[in-house]
Amino acid sequence: MRVNADTATEVDTALALGAEGVGLCRTEHQFLGERLPLIRRVLLAADPTARDEALPALERAQHEDFRALLAAVGNRPVTVRLLDAPLHEFLPAPGQAVDAGEEQRAAALREANPMLGLRGVRLALLHERLYPAQAEALFTAWADVAATGVRPELEVMIPLVSLPEELAAAAAYVRAAADAVAARTGVEVPYRLGTMIETPRAALLAGELAEHAEFFSFGTNDLTQLTYGFSRDDVERQVLASYQERGFLTASPFARLDPHGVGALVALAAERARSVRPGIKLGVCGEHGGDPESIAFCDDLGLDYVSCSAHRVPVARMAAAHSALRKRQRQDEGGSTR
Repeated sequence: MRVNADTATEVDTALALGAEGVGLCRTEHQFLGERLPLIRRVLLAADPTARDEALPALERAQHEDFRALLAAVGNRPVTVRLLDAPLHEFLPAPGQAVDAGEEQRAAALREANPMLGLRGVRLALLHERLYPAQAEALFTAWADVAATGVRPELEVMIPLVSLPEELAAAAAYVRAAADAVAARTGVEVPYRLGTMIETPRAALLAGELAEHAEFFSFGTNDLTQLTYGFSRDDVERQVLASYQERGFLTASPFARLDPHGVGALVALAAERARSVRPGIKLGVCGEHGGDPESIAFCDDLGLDYVSCSAHRVPVARMAAAHSALRKRQRQDEGGSTR
């Protein structure tokens, strides 16, 4: 039972509530607020030289945040997702850029459908120093924390993959960053490299992705949106209540994992991944990780963990315990009939 947490303070709260590690650290959340200018300078740089000059400040800020996060996690697992925010979250609003040149560059980057546009691994492949900077900051922070006797079980996650080639390219960035940190510090950081399964194509190609990934985390929020073709914000306002009244849906698919569509993709992906890498670690990090019925479904599939918001951890722990007891009871009843 893990938690979705982005800061040391959130980790402390979740551990007090019974979380056993961090299943999702969303690094883009570390750039919202007072650190927004750091990522904005990278994305809106006038040329590659200006972009490279902006990266060290971003890397220093990430190192500081990661060091605090890892120290709070302690000797527990922590999954750090590299940048995965829709681009519009980082851009200045029209008329708010620092100068005309930045305004023009921001306008050129605005998208009609940013949730399906330049985000996740796609952004990293177009800005090739972005993930290496994040990864070097993360590995250096791990080395610093390890020097104090604390050794978190680090997992580095590549988001929004749909093509095995995307994952292979991003994985090479991460491995090169680990090598650079080892050469500089003398510390070889132990880590798992994995990916988030949040597109239907990723679920269908799970066997090929498992050739590059040591773990999968199912991002069931995006996977639900893309499987249904729903925009979550829009259908929650206008569609879902009507569908539930008509009996089309018994619950919001964003609150309870849809076992027939989304769940079928998760089951298929788990099967195909295990056929290629039998020991692959599998988890869920969408908000479904805090729903009792969804937890029971994940347990029946043999997933290794679920991760949810801190305030849902106590309920999720209880649901996981109930699921384990039901499974044990079924095994005992089956044994008694033989």
